[in-house]
Amino acid sequence: MQQRSNKRTLATLVLVAFGMFGFGFAMVPLYDVFCEITGLNGKTGGRVAATEFNSEVDENRLITVQFDTAVDSGLPWDFEAEKLSMKVRPGELAEAYFTAKNQLSEPVVGHAVPSVAPSVASLYFAKTECFCFTQQTLAGNEEKEMPVRFMVSPDLPENVKVLTLSYRFYRSAGAEVAGAEDKSKDISEVSSDGTG
Repeated sequence: MQQRSNKRTLATLVLVAFGMFGFGFAMVPLYDVFCEITGLNGKTGGRVAATEFNSEVDENRLITVQFDTAVDSGLPWDFEAEKLSMKVRPGELAEAYFTAKNQLSEPVVGHAVPSVAPSVASLYFAKTECFCFTQQTLAGNEEKEMPVRFMVSPDLPENVKVLTLSYRFYRSAGAEVAGAEDKSKDISEVSSDGTG
């Protein structure tokens, strides 16, 4: 009788442990979805059609959009906004430009993570075109201009007069640069011949 009870307790504990383990893995994607829906931590959604917002331009209001850029220490790039800020009318499609430069003589792949502050503003901010939607590859010493097209919704709360669009670039882990694998194969073939 005691042995049966112990087996039942052990089985229950094993199931609880697996359940907790699975829940831990599910937390990251659930948190990301929650942040995108609520704007928590200034996360902005992906590409949004301008028609999803009330697209009537509010001629009586100007919003200052500030641009903030950063590069992770693992990415050998310079990255900056063409302008530090710009004024936009809610409902109008605006365009800003950023420049990235690879400091190495070899190709490097990076990706940008955007955020908007204050976090409530992220619910009223839509990017229709952005370099953050895809990984960016810069050839050795290449400099590239990257546009962002965006719109601030006319429904943005009246008390928000300034918002900040931030981008932080990271090196893309495990990203293959086109042609890099072929070059490494050529080098190993030359070395094995003894001619390299």
